[in-house]
Amino acid sequence: MIYFTGDTHFGDPRVLRIDRRPFPNMAEHDAVLMANWNAVVRQDDDVWHLGDFMSVKAGNCAELLKKLNGRKHLIVGNNDPAETTGSDGWTSVQHYAELRGPEHHVILCHYAFRTWNQMGKGSINLHGHSHGKLKPVPRQFDVGVDAQSLRPVSLEQVVRSRRKALARAEPRG
Repeated sequence: MIYFTGDTHFGDPRVLRIDRRPFPNMAEHDAVLMANWNAVVRQDDDVWHLGDFMSVKAGNCAELLKKLNGRKHLIVGNNDPAETTGSDGWTSVQHYAELRGPEHHVILCHYAFRTWNQMGKGSINLHGHSHGKLKPVPRQFDVGVDAQSLRPVSLEQVVRSRRKALARAEPRG
């Protein structure tokens, strides 16, 4: 299985204040995010983290990565220092990626795009960075933890959640 997440900001106390995450301290924040990750992701799954993984205040990146299930791929975010991007434990590190599956062509970047490759042919843009604060556009999804109940999600989960939201928003007559 393939999962997506982003903006975990392990060890970065700013997220408690700026994003109003519901934790009294970073130790509890980090413990819950790790538990949520490991409850969803198995060792043989792939996880694409779409940037802003951790603060240098969180300690050793390789040690943190060892505590998290799955093969971890990093799409670099604006808050990912060299200590994170150069750490052992990542299966791959890049600024942008495209995944082609039997049902979807997925464009991955830390940032939301206004347009993206194959957009007119049904491709999907997954991003982080906006912490759930951007107005949704068709076939574009914020997979950061603030927009996804503080846990990694599959592509099917985010697509299905948008369909449900659209169905609820339709006027009934």
